[in-house]
Amino acid sequence: MEGFQAAWQPNNMNMKQQELKVELTADGSHTLYLQGLEEYYHSWHGAVQESRHVFIDQGLKQVKAGEVRLLEVGFGTGLNAYLTCMEAESMDLKVDYDTIDLYPLSGGIIRKLNYTQQMGGKGAGIFKKMHRAGWNRQTTLTPSFTIYKILEDFLKFHPEGRYRLIYFDAFAPEKQPAMWQEDQLKKMFDALEPGGILVTYCAKGKVKRMLRGIGCQVETLAGPPGKREMIRALRPE
Repeated sequence: MEGFQAAWQPNNMNMKQQELKVELTADGSHTLYLQGLEEYYHSWHGAVQESRHVFIDQGLKQVKAGEVRLLEVGFGTGLNAYLTCMEAESMDLKVDYDTIDLYPLSGGIIRKLNYTQQMGGKGAGIFKKMHRAGWNRQTTLTPSFTIYKILEDFLKFHPEGRYRLIYFDAFAPEKQPAMWQEDQLKKMFDALEPGGILVTYCAKGKVKRMLRGIGCQVETLAGPPGKREMIRALRPE
């Protein structure tokens, strides 16, 4: 539930930042609460454990390849990108990480987040470099991880090339319905390589039916703490 997109459009960026509150989740890691949308960026049961379960364990670790081109929909706090970078190093995996968001967070908000402290300080410099990296240009964070942050409305975005893995981390369907329409899901399906994987925290029946309708093989998996289910979708070989 990481990133802002066109479904919620503040009058200006200052208003958006003012409506964000840093809050502690049950696992000790921070999330953000957007007052205007009445929505959290992550599960209040635990931001880090949700991200690790949905995107790392059920996504990244399921990819059987030495190199992965990955698209994240919703950069937000950068938590998914940070954990992926840390995991790629331990997995001896090379990751080219594209991530899209329309409303980047301010440095003041980012500096309040405690993700690197939760990891014992590991990768603190990488987390800072990731957020300081310019938009719409590629930045190498480690020998095994490059990031390309795309400043664009996902609804107008046309992916170039194919991805092995997609993290779909938009706000919930009831908060950002335009992001969860069939045409947007089809756009992601078309952007997957054959055998490619899409993972999302969402488990709504309507989303599953649309994914199956566009040709995905859909798995309903156990969700992170506090959430019964999640979705992993595969584009057939």
